[in-house]
Amino acid sequence: MLRRLRGAFAKYWARWLLALVLTVTAASQVIGMLPGEWVGRLDLFFYDLRMRVAKAELDPRIAIIDIDEKSIAEIGRWPWSRDVVAQLVKQMTQTYQAQSVGFDVVFAEPDTSSGYTRLEELAKGQLKDVPQFARQLQTLKPEMDYDARLAEALQGQPVVMGYNLSNEAGAIAKGQLPPPAFTVADLGGRRLDVTHWRAYGANLPQLQQAARSGGFFNPLPDDDGLIRAVPLVAQVGDNFYESLALATARVALNGKRIKPVFLHNDAVLSDAQLRDYGALDSIAVDVKPDPLFIPVERHLTTLVTYRGHGGPAGGAFRYVPAVDVIRGTYPHDQLDGRIMLVGTTVPGLNDLRATPVSPVYPGVEVHANLIASIIDGDFKARPEFAVGFDLVQVLAIGLLLGLLLPMLGPLWSIVLTLASAFGLGAFNFWLYNSGGMVLPLATALLLVSALFVCNLGWGYLFEYRNRRAIVNLFGEYVAPELVAEMAANPESYNMEGEIRELTVMFSDVRGFTTISESLQPNELREYINVYLTAMSEDIRGNRGTLDKYIGDAVMAFWGAPLDVPDHAARAVATALKMQQTTLLINEEFIKRDWPPLKIGVGLNTGQMRVGDMGSKIRKAYTVMGDAVNLSSRLESITKVYGVGVLVGHATREAAPAFAYRELDRVRVKGKNEPVPIYEPLALESELDAGLRAEVDRWHAALALVRAQQWDEAQREILALQESFARGIYALYLERIAHYRAEPPPADWDGVTTFETK
Repeated sequence: MLRRLRGAFAKYWARWLLALVLTVTAASQVIGMLPGEWVGRLDLFFYDLRMRVAKAELDPRIAIIDIDEKSIAEIGRWPWSRDVVAQLVKQMTQTYQAQSVGFDVVFAEPDTSSGYTRLEELAKGQLKDVPQFARQLQTLKPEMDYDARLAEALQGQPVVMGYNLSNEAGAIAKGQLPPPAFTVADLGGRRLDVTHWRAYGANLPQLQQAARSGGFFNPLPDDDGLIRAVPLVAQVGDNFYESLALATARVALNGKRIKPVFLHNDAVLSDAQLRDYGALDSIAVDVKPDPLFIPVERHLTTLVTYRGHGGPAGGAFRYVPAVDVIRGTYPHDQLDGRIMLVGTTVPGLNDLRATPVSPVYPGVEVHANLIASIIDGDFKARPEFAVGFDLVQVLAIGLLLGLLLPMLGPLWSIVLTLASAFGLGAFNFWLYNSGGMVLPLATALLLVSALFVCNLGWGYLFEYRNRRAIVNLFGEYVAPELVAEMAANPESYNMEGEIRELTVMFSDVRGFTTISESLQPNELREYINVYLTAMSEDIRGNRGTLDKYIGDAVMAFWGAPLDVPDHAARAVATALKMQQTTLLINEEFIKRDWPPLKIGVGLNTGQMRVGDMGSKIRKAYTVMGDAVNLSSRLESITKVYGVGVLVGHATREAAPAFAYRELDRVRVKGKNEPVPIYEPLALESELDAGLRAEVDRWHAALALVRAQQWDEAQREILALQESFARGIYALYLERIAHYRAEPPPADWDGVTTFETK
């Protein structure tokens, strides 16, 4: 196990180090040590995407009374006279029994459309000496003072008047603000992280005083111009005021007031720290039976959860033409008892906003979405632990992918990368959807991408080079599929010399000189090409390494460079297959009137040196050693014994699954020690019963020969020869005749000595 770990470290340490660097870089960005504006923009994209893919469902509790094209066409251009607005208010509050009404418009200027103001000027000027005119004017005032009529309609009704705050240069305070929600004095010396405003454009005093409440409708666009959050509270002077959405929701819920709620763990902070901290945990609305807490973020803003893509076709809220409400023709079952917001979708009235779900989103619907969240108590917020969460997920994904990707192939790397990215996104969306938590995602996804791309690039730039080197080194020796297997782990293979137990093969064409004399040069070239191609395919097809061609001879070995534990068995199986392939080739050669092909194969197993050997001028990946020489000698004496394949004793012991016919004990040139030699026949499990019986009779006859019982041995071999005409039987009958004429010495060991190669 320790060795395997060391091997993995040696192979992957560089990529693990790269993954560590990427992970540390990502973690540094998370904790603010590196700039990350573009990462923040990517997080905003994912935040927006969550709402874009959400399916809109109609919220029947909130209706938008739309000053739309139809209403303007039938009533006249906006702004309408206040007596028309008064009629709209009466219809909403009395006829349709609105829970609350929020005006996303402001009435900052007196309405002079009735002409009453001009008549007042006349009464004070040119006609001041006409008492009857002044008395008659007073009787007309209830009808002609449209602002008063609107104030009368507002009196005692759950109406919230909207107004605008401003910090523009030269802006002045105009109109009257509603009573503040709370003041600086109420904070006990604490300060708030809140937006400060110098000026405002509010409603006429008589209108604001008659209304139940008021609220500002200023959005706070992000740097990209999109409105993702709106302030719930703003500061003007020493006073703090509610937003239109908050005030409208509070009135609908019968809430009396709001108050700031500082962190729940105030006890752990000193008074000085509390005064300097400035951050709120939430805004509390005192509704019954329990207060409603609205989480707030920087500048006392809260995120807007957009439902649908906005407008009458958006599907989130019911849009009701204002003219239908004024005339009382809109169905009561679709409007009675709703929260109503008065606004406009007409482009020329400049109340369209850019939001994450649409670049032209009705401003009034921004308030509607926030009111829905307040009523439901369902808010999306960035939790205090967002940075810690992001850091944990970055470290976890860096550890997981950084460790595993270097050890995986391309397909599994893609699968793991996609699974990780999908898992991060799904978990993030689940926390957003079910827990209301807006958590960062961009850094983790960027780290996933970076780890994948770097591992892919590493594999292409470095491992590809190593694999090409393996192909260049071994492509001529082993089959392509073996080269691919070696290329998957290139550092495990090289051409340096080493000692291994291998099985080596020599194969040669019998009577090649005669064959070459009987064919034309072009025919001989094709003849030898067909033969060498077929033999090479058999060798490489069974995980053998093709060493070289030596004229018409083939040299190959098993067990290097790729480790093949059953190298002897594969070599024996290949030799038998080569004999079968020769028969198939001969069918084609006979049709072409070419000499038949016959080959002899010698196999031997043993310790030998393998590696890149040769001179400075030329080298080759080959094998050397005594075991190699014996294999060559065995190939050369196959013709003596009349067999196609001969193997040494070590090969027979290393490949016991095959059945063998022992032929002799020989002492080849260059070796003093005798070795048994065998002819492999077939797998033991596939050996024909008749052949098995023949082999058993032969082994018994061979034992008689070695015991110098010539008569019994001759009799048995003659019987075998009559049934099976094999060269080995004729050879031994000749030897018996020779030993009768010239008896072997008393110390004869039954070994045949070959003096030539």
